[in-house]
Amino acid sequence: MTSAPDLPRATDLLRELLGDRLLTPADAGYPDAVRLWNGAPVAAPALVARVRDAGEVAHAVRVAGRCHVPLSVRAGGHDWAGRALRDGGLVLDLTALRRVDLDPGTGEVTVGGGATAADVLAALRPYDRVVATGVVRAVGLAGLTLAGGYGPLCGRFGLALDNLLGAEVVLADGRRVTADATHEPELYWALRGGGGNFGVVTALRYRTHPLAAALAGMLLFPLDQATAVLRGYGEEVRRAPDELTVMAGFLPGPAGEPVVFLAPVFTGADEAAGRAAVDRLRALGTPLVDQVAPLPYEDVLRMFDGGMADGNHYLLRTRWLPRVDEPVVAALTAAAGAVTSPFSAIALHHFHGAAARVGVGETAFGLRADHLLAEIIAVWAPGDDPAPHRAWAEHTSAALAPHALPGGYPNLLAPEETDRVRLAYGPNWDRLRRAKRRYDPRGVFSAVPTLPPAGPPVPRVGQGRPDPREHPAGR
Repeated sequence: MTSAPDLPRATDLLRELLGDRLLTPADAGYPDAVRLWNGAPVAAPALVARVRDAGEVAHAVRVAGRCHVPLSVRAGGHDWAGRALRDGGLVLDLTALRRVDLDPGTGEVTVGGGATAADVLAALRPYDRVVATGVVRAVGLAGLTLAGGYGPLCGRFGLALDNLLGAEVVLADGRRVTADATHEPELYWALRGGGGNFGVVTALRYRTHPLAAALAGMLLFPLDQATAVLRGYGEEVRRAPDELTVMAGFLPGPAGEPVVFLAPVFTGADEAAGRAAVDRLRALGTPLVDQVAPLPYEDVLRMFDGGMADGNHYLLRTRWLPRVDEPVVAALTAAAGAVTSPFSAIALHHFHGAAARVGVGETAFGLRADHLLAEIIAVWAPGDDPAPHRAWAEHTSAALAPHALPGGYPNLLAPEETDRVRLAYGPNWDRLRRAKRRYDPRGVFSAVPTLPPAGPPVPRVGQGRPDPREHPAGR
């Protein structure tokens, strides 16, 4: 039998540590602290702890355990299903942990658990270095990395998680450990794809890459050219070199009708080869907008700034597609023609090259074959009837399902799609569940995706490297 939360005791203990950085629904700062990018999720946490360092995180985790208060973790706050907020629980708000430190000697960068892609790229820009990111600057780098991290550098440098060299983690019992290839290697394996299901990640260490600029931009085509453009896109991505990663899909157009988009990013040294690749994409139709030029990588991500407005209501569905063939082209084109909202969109993320050459067992991420990630984004204004928009997303997902691979990208799967979470990890599923049981046997962390514990506790093998800043106070 689970003990009832002792919120008064938890409040007193946390207030002693955090002062006015502990927020309750009665505090003036509470509404801002629980406001998310997606306005649809409704959750009312009892407490929000605005922590400033890993020591405070560890203390808060111990208090939550002692007082039986459910936990959630907020970093970027961009999970579309709103799982950063736990109804009636304690939110560990990491948004103050945004420090970025580059080691010029090794080219490695250490990033706070609350840092966004924008924070990291801005810090690296003076050095003409980058990390692998997603496509939106406002997204938290930790949440993106822990479950995958598709982005414009996928073909050249792999997923964001393929570039994670180590992490500082607060475990469910409040211990602080470092997970890397030699310290807690099983935790390090699980973090790279298993999401935030094993602890609170307070810092991450990444490999960076020299990249002064990329040939990148946006090509927009009218909807009546969708079939031809997507057919050609399917052929182009099948033979694309590592240096070329191309997004595609449908975006809201200025007249309310969707437009087809292609967003190439070429990072190779051969400028002529890059321009030839863009010319082939340009020739797939008659562009309405043709804006491709050398850009700093930080500015590549600015292309998607403002594309999705904070406060609107969102529902996402996703499929993994092995190729863009005729049935997929037909399903996508039909979906664009039937869109129910002028804000909705569909995006295809290109997985190939370096990301596909990582062995499926090297990380927890379960799909290493070339594929396209379809992201179906239903959007509507607050106050609108959500039913038609939800139905559009569900219908589009169902139309793609017969042509899709099992599972789906865990960061985008809905909370109820537990069967697809299991399929997403393929041969890594059992090992991942054992890791969950080892590091979080009581199921304290229910992150994206949620993993069930498995079987009896697994005996610990060795000890992780304690964080040198750990201290016994508050235990």
